[in-house]
Amino acid sequence: MRNAIHPAYGPVVFRDRAANHAFLTRSTMTSEKTVEWEDGNTYPVVDVEISNVSHPFYTGTARVLDTAGRVERFERRYGKQG
Repeated sequence: MRNAIHPAYGPVVFRDRAANHAFLTRSTMTSEKTVEWEDGNTYPVVDVEISNVSHPFYTGTARVLDTAGRVERFERRYGKQG
């Protein structure tokens, strides 16, 4: 790797505001805001709107679209062509 062209890679806390959940990971993202973590150290914090804790796909609340039912309803309403 070439020197001085890559962003700094270090520990960052990502905080999901919707689920009131935070996790510590490593990232190139930076922030002016900081938070004191469970280990007593202070890390930059990045607020996100959604994470695996609040996303409908991961929580099991995702709505499945019934495309087959829509096609059948269309065919009943307008008649099957062909």
